[in-house]
Amino acid sequence: MKKLIATIILAAGMQTAFAQIPVISSWIVNTTGATGYAGIESNVQVDQFDSNYVYISCTCIPGYSIGPWTGNPNIPKNQNFVFKIPRNPVQNTGTADSVGLGQMAVWSNGVAAYNASDAMTYNNDGTWHRNAYYFEGVSFDNCLGHPDQSGCYHHHVNPTCLYNDKDSTTHSPIIGYAFDGYPIYGAYGYSNPTNSSSAIKRMTPSYQLRKMVNRDTLPNGTVCTVAKQGPAVSSTYPIGDFLEDYSYIASSGDLDSHNGRFCVTPEYPSGTYAYFVTIDAKQTPVYPYVLGYTYYGKIASGNTGPGGGHVTPPGGTVVYTPTGINEVTKNITSTIEPNPTQDYTYIYIDPSSDNNITAVLYNSQGQKMQSFVNWHPSMSYALNLSGYPAGVYFLNLQTENTHAVQKIVKVN
Repeated sequence: MKKLIATIILAAGMQTAFAQIPVISSWIVNTTGATGYAGIESNVQVDQFDSNYVYISCTCIPGYSIGPWTGNPNIPKNQNFVFKIPRNPVQNTGTADSVGLGQMAVWSNGVAAYNASDAMTYNNDGTWHRNAYYFEGVSFDNCLGHPDQSGCYHHHVNPTCLYNDKDSTTHSPIIGYAFDGYPIYGAYGYSNPTNSSSAIKRMTPSYQLRKMVNRDTLPNGTVCTVAKQGPAVSSTYPIGDFLEDYSYIASSGDLDSHNGRFCVTPEYPSGTYAYFVTIDAKQTPVYPYVLGYTYYGKIASGNTGPGGGHVTPPGGTVVYTPTGINEVTKNITSTIEPNPTQDYTYIYIDPSSDNNITAVLYNSQGQKMQSFVNWHPSMSYALNLSGYPAGVYFLNLQTENTHAVQKIVKVN
């Protein structure tokens, strides 16, 4: 009995301790299997961690209603993301890492955050980068998000449905983390960055619109050749259309060139570097919206670039839920539906399963038909059998420690 009581006390102590670590506890974890757009599981499916990183498994679908997207032919799809967020972020004192295209951060509900660019430039010459808010804003839904060509639903600007961006009386909550491990807050913080008793104010960026008629010089003073000039400022191309329409003027706002500052916050009473989304008094997004051109800290590998966002968590991680801490059990449990099937079937990996599953499909003669790597718990994966003859197939699921087999019947 004494041992049982001690174990319960230890578990309660673990829960209290980890609940005080914001990078672990700030996520909106889906504990009920709730679904969002197109019946896809919403928010964060698994929040797990080790001593160095937090691993966030998510579909990129929020729990609230999204869409429609005017003029956008794309629709959101399950991204099966696994992001890696440093638990012990450090300032990058060398060359700052650029905030590139695609995901640069993840909101607390598992939706991706993108930078200010729409990935296109004037005349496609790589000089004057188009501002996504101006060129793609018509396709944003009421939550100010939209899907890209891959079906990744994301926000370039303040995710207005994620928190109350009209509440200017209290410090905004953490609404995400950048890939360098530093938190992203909503639009409001303490007026005095070192005093949690100071008044609340809306954070203002230090990027200012340039006063110009012709787009013939860049913010750093470089004179553009005629071929590299942007369009003249006009009603067709108003000021603000391009990222180079803005200059960073140090200390002209509350935030630095990364769109953040070192400050105390409710979650970090001793202080932390933190990014803030930027809006005006009418909740209209203000450039650079989320992050500036570069990260403040050193980014974790595997989150960005081609194939980014599909990190493989190591063994021995611990799962965090709003109700407790549980070690990941070493087994594989899955559900396959429909079964039998005529074409597609879907494999759902139970949350209690181990990470990093290798899946291999065999026919009844033992011939390998398909193989997959890095399947993760709480995720659903599609298996296309439409090109195979009717018969019995076996899906072998294996990790370093465990093994399971599922039988699948293909019918005509």
